[in-house]
Amino acid sequence: MKNSTLLYFARLSALGVLPVLAACGNNDSTPVETFELKAQSVTPALVKTMPGFESLEILPLISSDDVLPESPGFVFGPQPDGAGLLRNPAGPGYVLINNHEISQSVSRVYLDKNFKPMKGEYLVDYNGGTTRLCSATLATPEEHGFPIATFLTAGESGAESMVHAIDPIGPADKTNAGRTKPALGKASMENAVPLNKQAYPGKTVIIIGEDNSNGQVLLYVSNTPGDLDNGKLYMMKRPNGDPVETNMSLGTGYDVEWVEVVGAKTMTGTQIASFSVANSALQLARVEDLDYRKGSAANNREIYFTATGVSQDDKVTPVAGKTMWGRVYKLNLDAQNPVGPGRLEVVVDGAQDPGNYIVNPDNICVTDNYVYIQEDGDSFYLKNNHDGRIWQWAINAPGQRAKAMLEMNHRRTDAAFNGKYNPSNFSSLSSWEYGAMYDISEQVNTPNTFLVNIHPHTWQDSKFKNADGSGAANNTNSEGGQVVIVRGVAK
Repeated sequence: MKNSTLLYFARLSALGVLPVLAACGNNDSTPVETFELKAQSVTPALVKTMPGFESLEILPLISSDDVLPESPGFVFGPQPDGAGLLRNPAGPGYVLINNHEISQSVSRVYLDKNFKPMKGEYLVDYNGGTTRLCSATLATPEEHGFPIATFLTAGESGAESMVHAIDPIGPADKTNAGRTKPALGKASMENAVPLNKQAYPGKTVIIIGEDNSNGQVLLYVSNTPGDLDNGKLYMMKRPNGDPVETNMSLGTGYDVEWVEVVGAKTMTGTQIASFSVANSALQLARVEDLDYRKGSAANNREIYFTATGVSQDDKVTPVAGKTMWGRVYKLNLDAQNPVGPGRLEVVVDGAQDPGNYIVNPDNICVTDNYVYIQEDGDSFYLKNNHDGRIWQWAINAPGQRAKAMLEMNHRRTDAAFNGKYNPSNFSSLSSWEYGAMYDISEQVNTPNTFLVNIHPHTWQDSKFKNADGSGAANNTNSEGGQVVIVRGVAK
């Protein structure tokens, strides 16, 4: 047993926590008592199924309106985005971790053995987060080979933002702003995703996306599992030096390579951005999320990521060289060396059927056989024809169009519903967006079960303001948020 693991168990013991972290990960085989998943929230599901997916079951889990029995003053905050779930190492039940993007905070909710939310608190508040905290990844010993579970949450408020490393089961330390990891670089980051430990045994390999109109895909590599301080940072580029996104077309493969950002740990974000231009890195329109394929070591080296897209201010005209409607890319890494030659391909492109197909893909969830693409359509393109959707794209049928699986359920003709969840009577399509979608099947011993986070931006109530208790002058958002369970999702 490594010293870091021994220290981890010592820390758990000091907290009065039983050291059974092996029960946390997606690859965990520890038996779980079977129970019936059911709706736990007072808030109705804010999403609905689309034709062909009527067999899915949607169960509201938690929302900002819920009062938790063991912490009645806790308010589940706005814009739940990146997230993770682990079994509670202190006993029966679960621990749910969520970013709350606009309030720069991270909440921790304890669920009992029947998956009922019982208690909540904040691990990070507005002051500790320092930047908007968007997508995130819960790295575990079982899945990623980290010595201890670590919640990697990416900051996204400009060039100097960084990735935070948060202990998901440690003491709450809300105002601590010192948990950033400069070795992973500085940028307007959306997610930092460690690959499965099978992909490159003995290494830490983290793929990072930059949510900027000139956004990069970056790769952090260390020869020590779980090391977030001493690795090297690389940027993706084409061998011919062409940085233009739209010079790549749907269905064609392109060679890519990696250029090291020497001294990244001490560089400013502005310097790193300048480096990307000087070294002809690919300039992509808002790389908002990334995930790897599940099922095998080879699959784990197959990465999917979104480019959300940008437009001119008129919300109609594309920006030269950039995707407007958004794309999904597939990136195959070298089998032996993560920074060896790779292969990049556009696999889904909203420009195929503008406004009727995928619009501004944001979060992404990849299983063995499917890519689930969550829209962030609140760019409000004038030719968008639907509310926010989650699309299912079949990896093994790449020529097929993605299928709309879920859609935001605004119920605009229901006066009572609209009065509560849209008091300003905002009428534009796609005014709500999705946060994380992730597989919890093994943790809850229920096949094909996922959690989906929802940002119903028009749901405003003064009682939600300052949900994290920070009292920060700029923490003025009054939105509600929701997490739902979705059962029956194909993997």
